[in-house]
Parts: sequence; structure tokens; C-alpha cells
Amino acid sequence: MATQTLGIIMHGVTGRMGMNQHLIRSIVAIRKQGGVALANGDTVMPDPILIGRNAEKMEALAKAHGVARWGTDLDAALANPSDSVFFDAGTTQMRPALLAKAIRAGKHVYCEKPIATNLNEAVEVARLAELAGVKNGAVQDKLFLPGLRKLDMLRRADFFGRMLSVRLEFGYWVFEGDLQPIQRPSWNYRAEDGGGVILDMMCHWRYVLDNLFGAVKSISCTGTTHIPKRWDEAGVPYTCTADDAAYATAELVGHNGEPVIAQMNMSWVTRVRRDDLVTFHVDGTHGSAVAGLSDCRAQSRVNTPRPVWNPDVKQTIPFFDQWQEVPDTQVYDNGFKIQWEHFIRHVVEDAPWRWTLAEGAKGVQLVEAALQSWKERRWIDVPALKV
Repeated sequence: MATQTLGIIMHGVTGRMGMNQHLIRSIVAIRKQGGVALANGDTVMPDPILIGRNAEKMEALAKAHGVARWGTDLDAALANPSDSVFFDAGTTQMRPALLAKAIRAGKHVYCEKPIATNLNEAVEVARLAELAGVKNGAVQDKLFLPGLRKLDMLRRADFFGRMLSVRLEFGYWVFEGDLQPIQRPSWNYRAEDGGGVILDMMCHWRYVLDNLFGAVKSISCTGTTHIPKRWDEAGVPYTCTADDAAYATAELVGHNGEPVIAQMNMSWVTRVRRDDLVTFHVDGTHGSAVAGLSDCRAQSRVNTPRPVWNPDVKQTIPFFDQWQEVPDTQVYDNGFKIQWEHFIRHVVEDAPWRWTLAEGAKGVQLVEAALQSWKERRWIDVPALKV
């Protein structure tokens, strides 16, 4: 059995997601486990080079995590034939140009979402990758969450019968920065810097809806900026120009051709009183289920309680206790790491892969439809996207 190396240019990994999820919990973790196993028994060992503008940051990050290579010259990294993959987790505004540059240099490309801030750029870079014949992909990490994998197992087992509706609740309170330190970067709340909950989250919901519940047919969405003033990392107040909450309803075409209604509430200004920071409540004719990041609970048709509406009598039914937990039947690894392993196999041995830039463009399409719906105060159709 042989071991081969795969040179990966990692750009934008000093940010929260790039550093924690992609560098530390994915590439570094893969290296510590001995690489990625291929179908023929061989092993692929990622050999990353960290690229960024600040030499001190790059050197410190590389040293802290046992990465031998780092630099500040992206052009030089792209010119190195030993590095065949380019990954980007930097700013969304820069992403299409960076991906295009890497594609023209003959690199396979993988990136965070959204792949662009507008649909035209998203489609253009997806087409460029396809025409160049390079392997390409966008992060769709939510599909690998234990809770959603359990939910998908229920769906594949036909537990729900005819699926009727999905209710998605996402969010938590992000501190304004005056009384408590902020826990999300300030650019999230500036539209001019690529901020906004619709742009950030609707890309996720597109691939979750399409893969688990049904193809998105149309959407109605209202966004808002509930908190108009926040304080940045330096404690300086600034005006918020991006939406911090959105409330949407989508029509889906279920996998059996039947209609499914999806409701999506996403907010950085809500206080949590539910099982997790995100929950997916699915109702069907034969059963219902509620999934969070890790757990999933189900209630079948025959186990559904019979509540009585009587506002004069205190409710005594323990509704939360009447759901059965879907057990852990396997060890669930980090979702970002799992998708990285899939992509590495796709690059090296042409293993099956469906999370392409074209799929990432669908997320941007739903973002634009949601923003248009908000602006025009009406339903917007979401046609099949040709890339």
C-alpha cells in the first residue's frame, strides 16, 4: 500500500471558520489520523500551504498546528505544480475572482459558501470550472450533521409517509458589543462587506431543502435589521446596514412529486428556547421528527397523543417527553472533515462527488430570490438553474 501527498493551497484560514473547521478540525485532523484511505487501499496525505497577507499570522498559525509551509505570495503558490488544489475561506466578495484565478492556473478548487455575492458571478465561476475540467466543490456541511443524517435516514425509510411541511428555526442572540463582547465578526452586519443573514444562511437552507425535503419551487421572504447599531471588535459603534433576521416560506416539490411547505426563521436577535441552535421540524402523514445539530427525535402516527384544547385548564401533557430519540448507530465525525475526505478522494481517484460549484450557485440563486421577494413584497419563482 502506497502513500501519496496532495498539495493544498489554503487561503483565508485565519478567520473563524477557515481556521477552526477547515484547518484544525479537517486538514490537521486528517493528517493526524494518517491521511485519507482510497478504495485501492492507498493513502493520501494532505500537504497544506497556508497563504495570507499577514506573514506573522501565517507563520504563527502554521507553527501552532504543525504545518511546515506558509506564505504571503498567492501567485507563487498557484505557480507551484506540486499544489494541485486551491481552497478559499476568505471574504465572499473576493471569492469568484480568486477561484477563477486558481482555475486558470489549472487547480482543482474547493471553497466556503456563498461562492459569490450574486448569481451572475456564481454561475460564471461554476461554468469556468466545468469548461476547464477541474474538480470543484462548495462546502455543504449541514448535510453531514448527525441530526440531519438521522433525519435523512427516517426519510429514506419512508417513516414520514407523505411529507407535508418543514419548519426550520435557526439563530441565537449575538451581543451588540456594548455590554458583552461580540461573538460574531462585525462585518456580518455591514452589507457593504458581504454581511447579512440572508446571504449567509439561505445558501445553507437551499442544499438542505433540495437534498432532504424537496426542490425549491418558489419563496416569499421578509428581512429586517432589528438592531440598527452595534459595536465592532475595537469597541467602536457603527451603523448596521445588513439584515440580522429573515422570515421566509418556500414551496417545495417533494421527492415523490407532492408539494411540501417549508418555513424558515433565521435570526441573530433571538433568545433560544428550543432543543438546539437550529432545529428542523418535519411533519408527515405517518410520523414527525425534530432534528438538531446532533440529535433527532421522532413521533409516529400510532404514538401521537390526543391533546384537548381547553384554555381554562392547565396543560398536563408532557409533549417533549413523548418523542422517541433516534439512536446513534455509528460514530459521527466532523461534518467539514467528512466532506474534505470526499473531495480529496474525488480529486485523487475520481470518487463520486455531487457538491459542485454549480450546486453552490443554487444557494446564491435562492439568496437573490429571497432578497427580491423582500424588496418587492411578493412570491418569487425559483426556476431550475442551468450552469
